[in-house]
Amino acid sequence: MDTEQPTAEIPTEPVILPRAEHTISRKQIDENSLKVLYRLRRHGYKAYLVGGGVRDLLLGRTPKDFDVGTDATPNQVKKLFRNCFLVGRRFRLAHIRFAGGSLIEVATFRRQATEEDRPEDPSLNPFYAENLFGTPRQDAFRRDFTINALFYDIEDFSIIDHVGGLRDLRDQRLRVIGDPLVRFAEDPVRMLRALEFVARLGFSLDETAREAIYLRSALIAEAAPARLREELMELFRHKVAGHVFANAQGLGLLEYIIPGYQAGPGTLALLDAIDRRTAAGQPVTESLVLAALYYETFSAGLVDAGDLPIGEVLGRAAKLLIPHCLHFHIASGIRHQAAELLVGCYRLQRGPGRRGQQRFVRHPSFAAALAFYQLCCAAGQGDVELLSAWRQSLTETPKEAPRQRPRRRRRRRKPASSPSQS
Repeated sequence: MDTEQPTAEIPTEPVILPRAEHTISRKQIDENSLKVLYRLRRHGYKAYLVGGGVRDLLLGRTPKDFDVGTDATPNQVKKLFRNCFLVGRRFRLAHIRFAGGSLIEVATFRRQATEEDRPEDPSLNPFYAENLFGTPRQDAFRRDFTINALFYDIEDFSIIDHVGGLRDLRDQRLRVIGDPLVRFAEDPVRMLRALEFVARLGFSLDETAREAIYLRSALIAEAAPARLREELMELFRHKVAGHVFANAQGLGLLEYIIPGYQAGPGTLALLDAIDRRTAAGQPVTESLVLAALYYETFSAGLVDAGDLPIGEVLGRAAKLLIPHCLHFHIASGIRHQAAELLVGCYRLQRGPGRRGQQRFVRHPSFAAALAFYQLCCAAGQGDVELLSAWRQSLTETPKEAPRQRPRRRRRRRKPASSPSQS
């Protein structure tokens, strides 16, 4: 695939924005990143700040991390920094560690592989295509989206744009570099990442990319489950899960990310509630996410079931979660925690006045179940009055006095017999 063919969208020559025409200042850039950039430059190498860090700075956001691109090879980078470690078998990178735990990732500019680069026996070097060094322009065209392919040049503090990313930033549009049908086939997870960026940045998705996701959606089922599992958790950490799940379902992508899964309106509302909770500073756990994904289905299955023993309800919850957990290799401990949240909601819905419920209040799982049920109520999936009744009951529930161990009576020892009595 030749992604470097200029089109009406991609400039033939790079657009260079001088320092006077953009807002990025060195004061906004991590001090250790600047040290790396300057040392590379002093030794005659090109040194750019690359990727999402440049995008976020231009948008007035604080970058999560700062990555560096250079024409120095990984081994050349290692010679310049004693605190450098080379990592990655598939994609060789230099990690430069600083005091305090700071880590700067340095990548050598890469290019697309051609047929001439293909070895006679690719099995001897399966990752050859990932480690072909190239020019900055070639590297820009290997990236996923135009807004992630902008470079900040430490030599003159200019912004270099090979792919039209500056225009897309201005228009608040997410656009794939190259043909989306081809780029999504290369890496199907890009489809999910596209929806994530749209949600995080508040951008619109380019129509050709939207059509390509619809046509290529089934390919994401080929992605490694472990990678998809991490990408899904990232949606919750970035507080965009509800938005992305809704878009993914609308484009036919969700059922291939989670095999056969359909998110009902109640589930989408619950995911939005979790996003709001995370935005308020509350942590999100995988057990909470798992319970939220299946709460609507779990509740629907109990509507006409009558009053069931708690053990049977727990069995139903576990059975519902098992296919998901097996597919994504989720540990049984996480599955059990999610099942306890579902069962806890079932117990809460029976009301605080029933027999055995006060024992439930003292159970270690009660606090988590009550917090989860509060989320369900915020999403319109629970009874707010019932939640209030439970809170009221907590103020009325007498605390169980600590049980005191009975005192053991010491047996009196018989006096030793004197020698004269023997």
